[in-house]
Amino acid sequence: MDTKIMGNKIAEARKNANLSQAQLAQHLFISPQAVGKWERGESVPDIITVNRLAEILGVDLNYFSAQFQTTTSSPAAEPINIPAETPVKTERKLSWDMSRGNWADADFSGLKNLHEKFGSSNMQRCKFIGSDMSGLQLKRNNVDSCDFSGSDFSGSQFQSTYLSGNQFNNCVLRSVELQGSYASGCDFSGADFTGMIIRSGGLEKSNMTDVVLNHTSFTDTHLADLVLGGHIADCSFEQCTFTRVTFQDATITNTFFKSNSLKKIKFINCLADRLTYEFLKSGKADLSGISIITE
Repeated sequence: MDTKIMGNKIAEARKNANLSQAQLAQHLFISPQAVGKWERGESVPDIITVNRLAEILGVDLNYFSAQFQTTTSSPAAEPINIPAETPVKTERKLSWDMSRGNWADADFSGLKNLHEKFGSSNMQRCKFIGSDMSGLQLKRNNVDSCDFSGSDFSGSQFQSTYLSGNQFNNCVLRSVELQGSYASGCDFSGADFTGMIIRSGGLEKSNMTDVVLNHTSFTDTHLADLVLGGHIADCSFEQCTFTRVTFQDATITNTFFKSNSLKKIKFINCLADRLTYEFLKSGKADLSGISIITE
């Protein structure tokens, strides 16, 4: 089957099901980038995944065949002949390429058509409030004092990017990968870090109030001047360095700690399950501010 045809069918069914690429990827336990490749016709799912796609999207397996017609009509109706001069056209999607730009004091709030094109840019004091930033590859960007409040970054990748003084409050950062990047002085209050991977970079002097930490991974990351609270579940802090990091009023469960600097973490009024407690104990952490959760 033509990969482009199948890609278009997957994209159409996904949109009819009101699912984003990131949401569909979560149902299939794959990356949003893989879904993007299917929809662009760069690859096709295997037969097992096609069966799962049909279940999730609520379509018959025949839907994915080239002969299957996606439009419906009454069985008793006569065929409609469309004049040659008025062919049915699919609306062309806009695509903005903001790579290699120098943007300052601009308001891009509500932007929805970046389509992975957002690299090597310098941005200062710009607004992207309520924007769709999902599935982007942000490489070698310098982003300073911008407002991304309420935006969706699901499945995006930040590589070699410096983030300073930005507003990410109430953002969706699910399955985001932050690699070789640094965030300093940012406001992440209310942001959803579920499935986020932070590797070989830094996170410091940022507001982490009410951040959702679930299946979040920190590896080889410098964490400094942070206060973490709430329910921290199924996370990992591996080979990280901690400087003035405090866990306060936090419930920490099934979370892996492995570092030589756990002694520098401060725990205030925290609860932890036995497994997490033992990880911290092995790393010589100060456990005086932690109580073990009893069943």
